[in-house]
Amino acid sequence: MALGFRKPSEDKSWPKLLGEGRSLAKSLPDLLVEARRISNTIVAGWHGRRRSGPGETFWQFRPFVSGETTQAVDWRRSARDDHIYVREQEWEAAHTAWLWTDLSSSMNFKSDLAPVTKRERSLVLMFAVADLLARGGERVGVLGLSRPVASRNAAELVSNTLLHAKLDAAWPDTQMVREFSEVIVIGDFLDLVSDLTTWLDGLAASGARGHLVQVLDPLEETFPFGGRTEFIDPETGMKLVSGRAEDWREHYLERMRERRERLRLFVDRLGWTFQIHHTDRPASEPLLALYAGLSASDAGGAGRDRPRGLIGEVRL
Repeated sequence: MALGFRKPSEDKSWPKLLGEGRSLAKSLPDLLVEARRISNTIVAGWHGRRRSGPGETFWQFRPFVSGETTQAVDWRRSARDDHIYVREQEWEAAHTAWLWTDLSSSMNFKSDLAPVTKRERSLVLMFAVADLLARGGERVGVLGLSRPVASRNAAELVSNTLLHAKLDAAWPDTQMVREFSEVIVIGDFLDLVSDLTTWLDGLAASGARGHLVQVLDPLEETFPFGGRTEFIDPETGMKLVSGRAEDWREHYLERMRERRERLRLFVDRLGWTFQIHHTDRPASEPLLALYAGLSASDAGGAGRDRPRGLIGEVRL
């Protein structure tokens, strides 16, 4: 039986990359449908945070109000009819959301305890968040791969972006992330904790606020193995054989607890949100938790000063 532990990645052959790309492309339409279905369950409560303010992106024209400075008037637009209009810019810092999910080989793992792979569930969550944010007028981008755009078909744009992405890419570049942005990171986080926290530190330095969703197969949390068992690393092909796998259970579970606690404490220090989602549970659960975390930073950023840390494993 194989278990997907993360090891240092090695270069993949083109046939394998092509096969994974085709597999991803084949699954995306169905995953988009599923994502839209679960986003529909909570979209009624999402009002968005789009508003005027300092920024470089055009938002809307509105009628001139008596008492305003004439410097705000857009004379070209006003010349089209008998009304005077003000050109408003978007407050970019208030509604830019960056999304990223791990697409490495270990995310393809699925045990008999779950209906979907970790990759499928992560993509559904990513598309659902994009759809939800887009309906609220938010700007959505894929971290390290695309610029944020305000579009009603944001989920489809995210999907198209991922089709042209490297499936074995390391942690994405964060140079385009700006202060007050929201960053949603989805993955199994089975990399070295030190590597992950180093990358998160760089992300935090930008002034963004992060939301982490750790997606795990229930088997990875229970280690229900016994007797002779062969473990295979899906990324390097490394094999490890145990004559009595049950003897490893206690140590394995302790290591998992230690990893989670280190990550929880790190995220808590940053004042970010963190939740654990198992693939045998409904996808709507982590989406609801993300919605709550994103909504908490609304109202002009009033919620940003409250430490949130670990949201926990959602059980609705």
